[in-house]
Amino acid sequence: MEDLKLILAKNITALRQSSRMTQLELAEKLNYSDKAISKWERGESIPDVTVLKAIADLFGVTLDYLLEADHEQKPMPSRESPGYQHRNRKVATGLSVLLVWFMATLSYVVMDLTVPGNIVRWLPFAYAVPTTMIVWLVFNSIWFNTRRNYLIISLLMWTGIACIVLTITAFVMPVWKLFFLGVPGQLAIFAWSRFQKKNTKK
Repeated sequence: MEDLKLILAKNITALRQSSRMTQLELAEKLNYSDKAISKWERGESIPDVTVLKAIADLFGVTLDYLLEADHEQKPMPSRESPGYQHRNRKVATGLSVLLVWFMATLSYVVMDLTVPGNIVRWLPFAYAVPTTMIVWLVFNSIWFNTRRNYLIISLLMWTGIACIVLTITAFVMPVWKLFFLGVPGQLAIFAWSRFQKKNTKK
């Protein structure tokens, strides 16, 4: 039994890592806690047969594969495998972020050619930062770890305030005290994250 626990632990760990998944991400897909995944990967316990079947289906292998100590070859990732999908999603997210910065660069070039002086030409790059946060938030909410959303929302809030301050400063007067608005906003985001964690535990 101990040997079987270690074999399963090794195979589950290898499949998860090859798919570039965290223990938490695997736990969410199986509707288990990350502590349970950690115990399986340390060989302290064995998932029941229904969970083993779910793991095998998730990674595109057979139940026999999970129970074998040695494999002649590694399973080839299919287009439906988590690793393949995860890479594609990262590429799609990265391309979307690059599109934001391409548009910022294009705006800078157009303004450089048409707007006299150099007061506002850099503003597209400033606004590209919170726009990047919005793109990241959308893709993270759809495809990745939603617990990271609190960090992204915090960054979005602070970079958004920074853009407002920079814009007003460039055209009117220094208004750096607007950053104080971020303090209650940050406290609200923190309280929201704690509330969500408590609800998740229930």
